[in-house]
Amino acid sequence: MCADWTRSDWRSKPRVQMPDYPDAAALHAVERELASYPPLVFAGETRKLRAQLAEVAEGRAFLLQGGDCAESFGAFKADIIRDTFKVMLQMAVVLTFGAKCPVVKIGRMAGQFAKPRSAPMESVGGVELPSYRGDIINDFEFTAAARIPDPNRMLRAYTQAAGTLNLLRAFSQGGYADITRVHSWTLDFTAGQPGYEQYHKLANRISDALDFMQAAGVSPETADTLHRVDYYTSHEALLLEYEEALCRIDSTTGIPVAGSGHMIWIGDRTRQPDGAHVEFCRGVQNPLGLKCGPSISESDLLRLIDRLNPANEAGRLTLIARFGAGQVGEHLPRLIRAVEREGRKVVWSCDPMHGNTVKSESGYKTRPFERVLREVREFFAIHAAEGTYPGGVHFEMTGQDVTECTGGVRAVRDENLRDRYHTACDPRLNASQSLELAFLVAQELHNRLQAQRAAG
Repeated sequence: MCADWTRSDWRSKPRVQMPDYPDAAALHAVERELASYPPLVFAGETRKLRAQLAEVAEGRAFLLQGGDCAESFGAFKADIIRDTFKVMLQMAVVLTFGAKCPVVKIGRMAGQFAKPRSAPMESVGGVELPSYRGDIINDFEFTAAARIPDPNRMLRAYTQAAGTLNLLRAFSQGGYADITRVHSWTLDFTAGQPGYEQYHKLANRISDALDFMQAAGVSPETADTLHRVDYYTSHEALLLEYEEALCRIDSTTGIPVAGSGHMIWIGDRTRQPDGAHVEFCRGVQNPLGLKCGPSISESDLLRLIDRLNPANEAGRLTLIARFGAGQVGEHLPRLIRAVEREGRKVVWSCDPMHGNTVKSESGYKTRPFERVLREVREFFAIHAAEGTYPGGVHFEMTGQDVTECTGGVRAVRDENLRDRYHTACDPRLNASQSLELAFLVAQELHNRLQAQRAAG
């Protein structure tokens, strides 16, 4: 993207949230090996995603981004990948019906191995050790040896990401994503479930629409778009040695591409305009995400937009707002107005997870479902007031029946958290909560459409 950029320029910039590897020779050996491997994704795929995100930026599509808080080596199982993909498809069908437009589907998968931490050290029982930073860096086990950063873990992360991508491509293109199959899962899920009556009514309306299409001769057998889906991967570009090693030159355009995932994002803790993470990301052609928390100023946001999207291309940059329920009104309007005033083309997405983490009475980190939902509603309400487009949602979720976030129709209570609390890092919505949230977002989108029509 930039003539004055090379993939290693980030090394001369201030770096944060990255490990210091004690064995430099081992690190260099891993970087050389990774650099010889094939890329995990290809430039043509990233260009296709950028084109679809450009439609979101123009208000003609909607973005659904979701998946694990941090992928782990121990949870690398086909059924876990399948179940998360399945729920994402169900959510997308519901959102497509509500928004009456295409839904761009991006998983937090096949690369989401590294995590920023609020402190470099953590204490358990009076013992202090380096923080766990994700399986690509060190181990979750609380021992001194396990917490030493090990560069060889990057090789295992690459192998797992390649296996995950292989399965996702098979699922998305091989008939598993058939829209009638996906909707039948949702219909079965909502039928007869206490509290799901209104969702079942919406599911029935979707069934009627599919039946009409079938009667009109439009079916998965006659329309390929009903039989398969485009499904992309994304992760936070946190470990830059890994990102640089998988960076390639696109043979078609001659422009560098991050071969680690279709979309990469910069976190709220690593978005320093002159920092290493912004420096790396500005030079690759992939769609980029930028997390925007309460501390970001209007001037810093505009400076970051100019660094990351100097040509002001629609689809290049997604701003992922993460403020916390009750704080959206304080921060989002000022950012929207600054972006609109300068005519910047961005996708606005809502991350209602990271600003709503609390410690429960039982001692577990959790995210109350009602607070997650409140932030989503505030996001939509503010965009309606500002006359701008709420382009997407970004969730930490899983297809598994975990008990990590409280609330929802199938109410997870504080005392239930210990039952199936499996996350290695942050609490995730389970399958039921994820689908419930999709129905509620679909209703927000439907209300927006009705308001636009009423306004003429």
